[in-house]
Amino acid sequence: MNDQNLERYGRHILLPEIDFEGQQKLLDSHVLVVGLGGLGSPASIYLASSGIGELTLCDFDDVELSNLQRQIVHTEDNLKINKAYSAKGFISSINSNISINVVDKKLSENEFDIYVNKYTVDAILDCSDNFQTRYSVNKVAFKNKIPLISGSAIRFEGQLAIFDFRDNSSACYECLFPDNGEENELRCADHGILAPVVGIIGVMQSLETIKVLLNLSPIKNKLKIFDGKSNEWKTIAFKKDKECAICSCSSDQF
Repeated sequence: MNDQNLERYGRHILLPEIDFEGQQKLLDSHVLVVGLGGLGSPASIYLASSGIGELTLCDFDDVELSNLQRQIVHTEDNLKINKAYSAKGFISSINSNISINVVDKKLSENEFDIYVNKYTVDAILDCSDNFQTRYSVNKVAFKNKIPLISGSAIRFEGQLAIFDFRDNSSACYECLFPDNGEENELRCADHGILAPVVGIIGVMQSLETIKVLLNLSPIKNKLKIFDGKSNEWKTIAFKKDKECAICSCSSDQF
């Protein structure tokens, strides 16, 4: 770590839970952020400013005017530009010393699997807005034993869960939300979203990611639900589903 990094990350290094060694571990880490919308915006900003050494930003969509109400990594100057490239430009202006990769297309489950293996991803943030992507990312994270930090938000409510697949006792996303093949998901475009709610969940995703990378007792097997109207959190504990089609099946099925 050079003198510039010592100055930049000095407030982290002062924390005994992080110190010099912990900050170096963050600098050596690679995090994949899937979705650069309302959740991925604050999450990616704080991961970059905290010194995650390599970020991969994945989003196939372009910036629209309606996004700017909550997707704070994008600006009016980047309308109609791919969100991953837009986010890279903003994040690079905050921390030019980290590596930022861009994936500007919708990856299949197999393509996600190839990517995380080829580039040695240490953690995955699911900041997507659809179940198909969430289920695919969950399968890939479980198969490769990569921690998955999942967030979602709609209206005044947000949800956060961490699936640390380095621990065999960890449940997976499908334990919590089984894939029944039904298209019953809520979308911001149809039901609305209060802008700061996605900010809160996205920031929490970045916090839990750092804790995961540093082994600082991140939340496990618990669903955190945030109520923006009352400003209260509710915690629901859940267990690994013995009948889960993903994490309870034998590894030779992958």
